[in-house]
This record gives sequence, structure tokens and C-alpha cells, in this order.
Amino acid sequence: MNNSYYNSEDLKKFSKISDFQKVLGDKFFDYYNEVFKDSELSAREKSIIALAVAHAIQCPYCIDAYSSDAYEKGWSEGQMMEAVHVASAIRGGASLVHGVQMMNKIKEIAM
Repeated sequence: MNNSYYNSEDLKKFSKISDFQKVLGDKFFDYYNEVFKDSELSAREKSIIALAVAHAIQCPYCIDAYSSDAYEKGWSEGQMMEAVHVASAIRGGASLVHGVQMMNKIKEIAM
């Protein structure tokens, strides 16, 4: 019995998302594959970015996929963890900066 909402085996089924909507699924995969090609950034650089973003959006499938991908592309454990810390700092900072909205609202209603 699977006790988790996320099933790691489902990652292998990602390519099947076109089954229920072929046109849009195919367009997505065309775009996705184009994004991860070498261009202004190398596929290797994009892999570490994807790993950091995966943690920021907390997608276990993406974390699984890009942990493997980044490691296979030669990123060290230390570099990968540092990327996770960068994502964490940005995500935490984004939460804190939105505190300004709360401060503005409190100043508005306290007047």
C-alpha cells in the first residue's frame, strides 16, 4: 500500500500526459524539450536551476528528476545543496517582503 500522495513511480508516466489531450501535451513537450537544450545557458546550468526551482515549488517529482539529472551532469552534492539554500533564501525573502503588505494594511486600519 502506498502511504504517500506522491508515488515515485508516477514520474515514469510523465510522458503519458498527452494521452488525454494530445495537441496540448505535444506542444508542452516540444516547449519543455526546447527549454532544456544548450543555448544561452548550457543544459548543465539549466539542470541546477531546475533543481533549485523544484525545491522552491516543492514538487517531489521534479526534485527526484532534477536531483538525478544534476548529479548525472556533474554537479556535486555541495553544489546541489547550495542551490537548494539559494532557493530557500529567495522563497523566505519573498515571504518576508510580503510582510510589507501587512505592515501597510495595519498602518491603514490603525489610522
